[in-house]
Amino acid sequence: MRNGIHMLIIDDEEAVRDSMSQVLVKEGYAAKAAETGREGMALFSQETFEVVFLDLRLPDIDGLSLLRQMREASQETPVVIITAYGSIESAVEAIKLGAFEYLAKPFTPEELRVVTKKALDNRMMILENILLRRELKARREFDQVVGQSQAMRNVLDIVARAGPTDSAVLITGESGTGKELVAREIHGRSLRHSQPFVTVDCGALVEPLLEDELFGHARGALAGARETKHGRFELANGGTIFFNEIAHLSLPSQSKVFRAIQEREVTRLGSARPIKIGIRMIASSSANIAQAVNHGAFREDLFYRLSVVPIHLPPLRDRKEDIPPLVDYFLQKYGRRAAKTISGVSNRAMLALTEYDWPGNIRELENTIERAVALCRGSEIEMEDIVSHGISMGIPALTWAGGQFKTLSDIEREYIKAVLRDQEGNRSRAATILGINRKTLWAKIKKYGLERRDSK
Repeated sequence: MRNGIHMLIIDDEEAVRDSMSQVLVKEGYAAKAAETGREGMALFSQETFEVVFLDLRLPDIDGLSLLRQMREASQETPVVIITAYGSIESAVEAIKLGAFEYLAKPFTPEELRVVTKKALDNRMMILENILLRRELKARREFDQVVGQSQAMRNVLDIVARAGPTDSAVLITGESGTGKELVAREIHGRSLRHSQPFVTVDCGALVEPLLEDELFGHARGALAGARETKHGRFELANGGTIFFNEIAHLSLPSQSKVFRAIQEREVTRLGSARPIKIGIRMIASSSANIAQAVNHGAFREDLFYRLSVVPIHLPPLRDRKEDIPPLVDYFLQKYGRRAAKTISGVSNRAMLALTEYDWPGNIRELENTIERAVALCRGSEIEMEDIVSHGISMGIPALTWAGGQFKTLSDIEREYIKAVLRDQEGNRSRAATILGINRKTLWAKIKKYGLERRDSK
């Protein structure tokens, strides 16, 4: 079966229904047939079909009227009209009303196969366009996985072996280590690489809206819902769905996600029609999910469902040999964007870059290089380009630039102050970068008298 692709045939001639069903089933599709318009519409309302074949001349309902109902309920489902040779004018009118194509009786099995393939391609294009429009504002350039350390070679070896399979993958590691890049690399190496890669940012979605985002809704299901919304699961059908920071999901949401991947179907809010899905599941977490399972904060069944292939990304401080190639990569990337020719980084600046522990990992390093490229006056990145914005190099670089040693308390105070300033006083983000909890950060803010200056 081709990822559970379902066809609906509505025709009052039994011979037509049977012959079409045989051809479609032989091609690997699932086919259901209805003799009347009412029977067909009932099936259409209960299930999701990838393609509908509709005879215009039905004993109980006008075919054009049925077409209008179907188009109102599901814009993305292609409807292929079946018509007798003498009724081509009606078929043309149907196409004007939104039908995808028509088949004139009698038609050959090859003609049926060709129009089915075209209809499925059209449906996929519509769904991909929906996804692209929805993500247009959030689009950004995704980088490749860069690393030459033994730790990253081990990671890439697992990626290469797991990529072509359909196994679920759980990627763990600190924030900023490149978990989404690895997820995209796995998708790129899979048999689903030509299909959608859909991201669900669990940490950014407000819980009441999460279900609507994942499963979508039918037209009229919610206040102001004037059209059908396609959920992330539906948009990922045939491809990969990536749950970024899945530990942020509440237990009720975890239950719904587990049910969707276990039963391979979802239902839009306000609809009774289940939608069959064939997807690959990849998830990431900065938190220790195994520990969350022990504490009852994460479902054990979902954890085991996700962690068929576990991948752990080490922090940048544990693979400092990857810093120079990452610096070179980001220099080229942001040099092109800024239309600047940057030959490299001075020895002193590179020493500072490799000595720093990078609590924000690759994300912090990338921001630092982007800023350095923007501020660089010459063809080489110098120390002053790195430290000019405060947070970028942390305290070691600031100390060397001044040529004097400071006490540990002075260094810690300056660093916390720089992080708070860079994060515009947001203590949650600052605590994450510093690697401490909010309570500890608040204690240090009071200790160093930063209460009134943390956002300046």
